[in-house]
This record gives sequence, C-alpha cells and structure tokens, in this order.
Amino acid sequence: MDMILQKLLALKDGKYADFMRKLIPTVEPSLVIGVRAPSLAKLAKEMVQSGEAEVFLDALPHVYLEENMLHASLIGRLKPDFPELLRRVEEFLPHVDNWAVCDALPPKAFARHLPEVSPRIPEWLSSQKTYTVRFALVTLLAFFLDDGVFDPAVLDSVAALPANEYYVNMAAAWYLSCALVRQYERTLPLFTGSVLDKWVHNKSIQKAVESLRVPEERKAYLKTLRRK
Repeated sequence: MDMILQKLLALKDGKYADFMRKLIPTVEPSLVIGVRAPSLAKLAKEMVQSGEAEVFLDALPHVYLEENMLHASLIGRLKPDFPELLRRVEEFLPHVDNWAVCDALPPKAFARHLPEVSPRIPEWLSSQKTYTVRFALVTLLAFFLDDGVFDPAVLDSVAALPANEYYVNMAAAWYLSCALVRQYERTLPLFTGSVLDKWVHNKSIQKAVESLRVPEERKAYLKTLRRK
C-alpha cells in the first residue's frame, strides 16, 4: 500500500490540489494530494493488469482522497460477478466521506443487473450515513429513470428523506429534476403540493428549468410551482 501511495504522491499537481480542496470542502485539506482524473484512471488500469487492485481493495480504510477515488475506480474496473461487485460496493460505502468519491462509485456494471440492484435502494436510502443515502440517489439517477425500470413509488421515498444534509438534498434535487425531464407526468404530482422540503422543491424546479430537454411551455408552468 505504501508503494501505491508513493505512486499517487509522484502524480501530485499542487494547483489541482488547491482546486480540489475548494471543490470538496468536507475533506481535510491535508488529505488531498491533487491527482488529476486521467492519471488516476491510468494508475487504476495498471493496477488491474498487475494484480495490485485486489490487494488495494482489501486494504480499507484508506487515508487520502485520491486513495478513495482510486478505490471507486477499481471497483468498476475489476468486473467480478455481481454478488462480488455488490459486496465490494457495500464494503466501501461506510468509508465514503465526500460527494466526489460517492458520485464516482456507482459501477457501470449495475446497468446489467438492475433487478438485483433495485432491492438494495430502499436500504441505502434509509441509511444513517449521508453518502450512502447520496449513493442511492446517484444510482437511481444513473440507472432507474428509463421506462420499464422507473418506479413512481421511489419518489415518495425520496420525498420522505430528512432534509438536514446538504449533500443529500442536492442529490435529491438533482434526481428529481431529471425525473421531471424524463418522467414528467409521473413526477409532477410531487410538485403540485407541499410534499417536498421547500429547498429541494425549488432547487429541483430550478435545475429542470435549466434543462434544454424541457419545452418552454413546460418550463413556464414549472416556474409557477416555485414555493416562497
């Protein structure tokens, strides 16, 4: 593990580290090395090829932001069978402590296993850990908005989330705005009453109105639903 850390430190970019510290203020500044995404991706590829990936994934917890970003990338690259993939994800989730790692985590392989992923969503949404809840929302956004997999009942679960975590609220608004874009008729009833937290309600509408995929007349109506 020291060798992997030395490789990360060798890729350090001071200016990029300063940028990331501002972008992810919840991470202790001294724990941000400053490794750009292409360099992380290249290192992850090399680790898979060399066999270092499995050892690194077993070495939780990590210390640095980039170690956790690398971990998220490796989960998606190893391509194990689905039970092992899910085990790796759920083993890592308690250690996720910022939005960047969280949002990088949902493996693309989930798309091939939606019937198996779907039952896990309620448990993730009910977690007491901020970034496990956010992970559920990001997963819903990435994989469960298309016809055939979209479940309107999930909207009620999202609406019922406690509104005391900014990074959960932002992900909820992100998800709901995309639901307004892609599943408008099914999602609109959530916005015609006072079901949602006001901030989430208004932020969802704001983000939906900003979408180029929403017709102008629909944008005009959504604007009338903003709460004061």
